[in-house]
Amino acid sequence: MFDNLTDRLSGTFRKLTGKSTLTENNIEEALREVRRALLEADVALSVVKYFTDSISLRAVGQEVLKSLSPGQAFIKIVQAELEAIMGSANAELDLKAAPPAIVLMAGLQGAGKTTTVAKLSHWLKHEAKKSVMVVSADVYRPAAIQQLQTLATEVGIEFFPSDVSQTPKDIASAALAQAKRKFVDVLIVDTAGRLAIDEEMMAEIGDLHKQLNPIETLFVVDAMTGQDAANTAKSFNDALPLTGIVLTKADGDARGGAALSVRHITGKPIKFIGMGEKIDALEPFFPDRIASRILGMGDVLSLIEEAERKVDKDKAERLAKKIKKGKGFDLEDFKEQLKQMQNMGGVASIMDKMPGMGALPPGAASKVDDSQFRRMEAIINSMTMRERVNPEVLNGSRKRRITQGSGTQIQDLNRLLKQHKQMQKMMKKMKGGGMANMMRGLGGMQGPGGVGGAGGFPGPGGGNFPRF
Repeated sequence: MFDNLTDRLSGTFRKLTGKSTLTENNIEEALREVRRALLEADVALSVVKYFTDSISLRAVGQEVLKSLSPGQAFIKIVQAELEAIMGSANAELDLKAAPPAIVLMAGLQGAGKTTTVAKLSHWLKHEAKKSVMVVSADVYRPAAIQQLQTLATEVGIEFFPSDVSQTPKDIASAALAQAKRKFVDVLIVDTAGRLAIDEEMMAEIGDLHKQLNPIETLFVVDAMTGQDAANTAKSFNDALPLTGIVLTKADGDARGGAALSVRHITGKPIKFIGMGEKIDALEPFFPDRIASRILGMGDVLSLIEEAERKVDKDKAERLAKKIKKGKGFDLEDFKEQLKQMQNMGGVASIMDKMPGMGALPPGAASKVDDSQFRRMEAIINSMTMRERVNPEVLNGSRKRRITQGSGTQIQDLNRLLKQHKQMQKMMKKMKGGGMANMMRGLGGMQGPGGVGGAGGFPGPGGGNFPRF
């Protein structure tokens, strides 16, 4: 996410490095680059103008702190203005209501609304520790009801059945009565989507809103539509009292125009952001963390929180104890590390949150994918347990059997073994420490050459993946 914008802004900031003061001339030159980068990211023109004007007012003539270079001072100003545009802090869901707290979901067709209902339910259940019931009031798309039922079963929450022969108001009324009987904390009502905003749709959802008086009315919008997402949200907000926005498919949006435009244009906060297809790929939207990602500074807090949620602590602790006792780090342990990375969304997701990504060559981060790690895992899976525990037994015939079984080449296996040795050396230096050591282990590919450096799998087009 924001790959293109991060690349452009990082180049702009580097040009300011070494200058003794921020003057009108060098600020104006930098602002031209920032303005161009934002427009290419499909940020709304009104937002671009407001943003660059605000930076100019703060930056021109500002004395550079002794501990900061002009480039760093400028970045600090840009970061503050990015946060101001996207919101000063995370806007939490307001669930302070007599149970059930009602959440009404609205959105256009194809924005991922029904999937977002399931993701939000998962978040409420596991993070907010709330009991949840969902119901579909979409009587125009029969598959929507079945889809929501399937997702509700997957998440493990209450599903209230509905039918296309019913009216949305009747469905909502019956679901609310059932939620009250079962003492459910949150009732999420999924509504019908449309290909475009029309009077019939707005009248229907307006009636539902009056009937239910929800404490939260969330508009689900596809981040990949750029500034159109903000304009659509504004049109919806003009007809319906929205309380917040959920941006979906943000992991597929390399531009970021929607995230930077929606709040400024609608006046409504972005409350959640969808970062993948998995049911747990929904994150609360923190403007300060997103601003940090855009500027290539990473998002360590989110990375730590994700590790706490998704890394298997028991396995991490067992590995730490094993290393502490001086036992070897074998290929089975290596495979477990690869799985832990996959659980955290893969290497691209981790890199997106790691500091220093702005220092990579333009477009380098976008070239990293998880295919190399899946290939590594396939190679290890083709080994016997003896070979995994003691790779020294791998002779020519064994290597041929393993590569044939995994559909890889001998050089792929040799690279894997080299990476494994690098991690073994790093693990020997560890003194235990549980989770912290496990997280260092997850970054263990950064030995000599790093991922795709000396010994890494080649990237697209024969190039090498960057170090991280």
